Amino acid sequence: MRILITGSNGLLGQKLVVLLRQQPGVELIATSRGHNKLAELYPDVRFVPLDVTNPQQVERVVAQEQPTHLIHTAAMTNVDECELNREACWQQNVTAVEHVVAACATYKVHLTHVSTDFIFSGEEGPLAEDAIPAPINFYGESKLAAERIVQASHVSWAIVRTVLVYGTAHDYGRTNIVLWVRDSLRANKPIKVVDDQFRTPTLAEDLAQGCWLAAKHTASGIYHISSSELFTPYQMALQVADYFQLDKSLITRVDGSTFSQPAKRPPRTGFIITKAQQELGYQPHDFWSGIALLARQTA
Repeated sequence: MRILITGSNGLLGQKLVVLLRQQPGVELIATSRGHNKLAELYPDVRFVPLDVTNPQQVERVVAQEQPTHLIHTAAMTNVDECELNREACWQQNVTAVEHVVAACATYKVHLTHVSTDFIFSGEEGPLAEDAIPAPINFYGESKLAAERIVQASHVSWAIVRTVLVYGTAHDYGRTNIVLWVRDSLRANKPIKVVDDQFRTPTLAEDLAQGCWLAAKHTASGIYHISSSELFTPYQMALQVADYFQLDKSLITRVDGSTFSQPAKRPPRTGFIITKAQQELGYQPHDFWSGIALLARQTA
């Protein structure tokens, strides 16, 4: 197998590089915009610069590298930024997918495309793969449009949807629920955390595992990849405080109306992951074990 990853500098992309470079029989090509953040850590991994919004670059790189499988992780994922910068969001999340799909069709490459729970309205959850999408923010609209491009194409494809990804990465500026809570409490900083939204949080290593399994099996169709435990962010924050033995009294429980964010959040998503478990052999960490893994990596 020859697997090309887009977005290899991102959180998921980095976890895929770590995972796939260890797999026997896998030749790995990492691609991302800008310089290779993992060059010093993994000099053995082939890296090719790639801006997925440039159709000529996408076509040239796929033609040159001749992958058998492509895992498309590159995307604009900051939900509020997507709401405020819709043109950039559409370019990165939709137009780029058109370019990737076109190249995969030309060179007969299996595509694993990463999507999100934010394509759903959040009126009911946890959700199975056949739930009806109805996004309530522009990020969700862009990711649903991308899914439809993939589904309407003539390529061999799998769509991997995920929920609230957390983890730690090298030279990576963005935070997530676990790091934010831990670092705030360590700094003795009070935080407000919502208790009226529900998610099945996903360890980045588990999402990488789900993407690898979809590619490995040349899977076809949609797969929900997350943990199986449904929590509110407030409940997650309490677990983070407990794990790191930090002061829970600094955590104030609030509802979503406390924050004025540009993009609406779906109140209740989370995934039913039975299909991925049965068809792909996917086995996620529970949240406590995920925190423990992150703690070891950042010790």
